[in-house]
Amino acid sequence: MIHLHDIRYVRLGTANLQDAVRYATQVLGLEIARKEGKAVYLRSDNRDHTLCYFEGDPRDHSVAFDVDTPEELDHALASLTGGGYTARRGTADEIEQRYVRDLVVFTDPSGNRIELVLDPHHSGRRYFPSRDAGITGFSHIGLRTLDPRRDEAFWTQLLSAKVSDRIGQAPLLRIDEIHHKLALFPSAFPGVQHINHQVESVDDVMRAYYMLRELGIPIRFGPGRHPTSGAIFLYFEGPDGMIYEYSTGVRRITAEDEKTYRPRSFPVALSSFCMWGSKPDIPEFKT
Repeated sequence: MIHLHDIRYVRLGTANLQDAVRYATQVLGLEIARKEGKAVYLRSDNRDHTLCYFEGDPRDHSVAFDVDTPEELDHALASLTGGGYTARRGTADEIEQRYVRDLVVFTDPSGNRIELVLDPHHSGRRYFPSRDAGITGFSHIGLRTLDPRRDEAFWTQLLSAKVSDRIGQAPLLRIDEIHHKLALFPSAFPGVQHINHQVESVDDVMRAYYMLRELGIPIRFGPGRHPTSGAIFLYFEGPDGMIYEYSTGVRRITAEDEKTYRPRSFPVALSSFCMWGSKPDIPEFKT
């Protein structure tokens, strides 16, 4: 099994880099780490970067997870290629662009591009937000899947993810104590479905709600509370139709909890996504 240590960053192509960066700083509240050529790196915590926007196809997405040792990265490449999956070592340019020591790139069964990185850089200075959004860090993503049962098996049997809960066939997957770092939502095409940042408190969620309304930015879901993770949330639209989420109070499943915890199955119903009654304007949450 390939052990995933943590989620690391997301890379997104965009048709308008200037507008995307303006949104990421002025609305989302991220800090610019650096600008290099046709890419801008953004921070939300003590990592070197957690989001990179680059000039390119808005459908061009990749998500990175880090592994702990060179041996684990070698094992990952051998396991993926041995299992018939498309995987390769990163090029020197790719490694330099991602600020990591080494890199493996592969495609999951639905066609999502995933990167496994070794020794990703941390920043030597603390995260200083471009606005007081209350962000404490990049936490998880929603990923589209063409076949949730098949992809759940891929992430849990070949990789080290564990199912925390399911909504219909959509699994919420953890790789550490956090309830989920990855959620797989049925769709007709691959790609990142939403990007989550944790904020300090409910106050930050509500401040964002009123600010976004004033700015005329579409709110796609919430404020509400997930019955699965217990998190209080707000989803809103970003550049190129990407959905961003703020949430706070996410459940942890500790090593002690693991002894007795069993994944719960929720029906595909509005009450499975929000226990307060908020209704989503997000396609994958409606079907």
